[in-house]
Amino acid sequence: MKNCDVKFVKYILFLFNLVFAISGIALIVVGCVVLADVGEYRHFMEGRIIAPPIVLIVAGSIVFIVAFLGCFGAIRENYHMLMGFAVLLLIIFIIELAVGIAAAVYKHDFQMIMKDSMKTSMGQYYDSKVDRISWDNLQTKLECCGIEGPTDWPAKQRPYTCCHKVREGAQPPEDFHCQAALPGEDILYSDGCFDKLKMKAESNAKILIGVGIGIAFIQLIGIILSCWLAVAVKKKE
Repeated sequence: MKNCDVKFVKYILFLFNLVFAISGIALIVVGCVVLADVGEYRHFMEGRIIAPPIVLIVAGSIVFIVAFLGCFGAIRENYHMLMGFAVLLLIIFIIELAVGIAAAVYKHDFQMIMKDSMKTSMGQYYDSKVDRISWDNLQTKLECCGIEGPTDWPAKQRPYTCCHKVREGAQPPEDFHCQAALPGEDILYSDGCFDKLKMKAESNAKILIGVGIGIAFIQLIGIILSCWLAVAVKKKE
């Protein structure tokens, strides 16, 4: 390979790593946004459901640091740094792939674990402050009631957060209409919280998968370019 070809690949790889560094920041931002969105419902979610955005944040941080290694190795035309950069990219790629496969394989288990967690927490609503706050927060923000619907709550024990405000300016705890309301009444949220929480988790999973695939494609290009330049540098030496 001629020297001009080596320089061409070198600067292409340098520009690639600038883009790669930005993609690392994008991974961190997306991971933080998804974690913030789903994290407030972590009480009902098994740890493995929360793990993907955390892994994405960690991967983004590593990508950002590794990008500088790639830039330095490209400018210095250092064979060992370039190969080290390619190996690190490959490791990050494998980790992202493993997380994606695990999320797809255990999707059904996640849902069952989440439903079981909701059932356990519902039974402790009046005994545990944590469970009570978690359920009230869930039902208020997602405008839902119970796991599958309002009838999941025991008779005369339905929380006020299952209902819209009865009158303007009134605080729901002051009103007993919610406990007496029948399914189908306008005052009562008719949707169950499990489906809404599952939809939120799946929506965020699609975002993570989309971003992950995009970054993985960029990583493969980086691996090819760094190996190409490393071989060229070795021949030049």
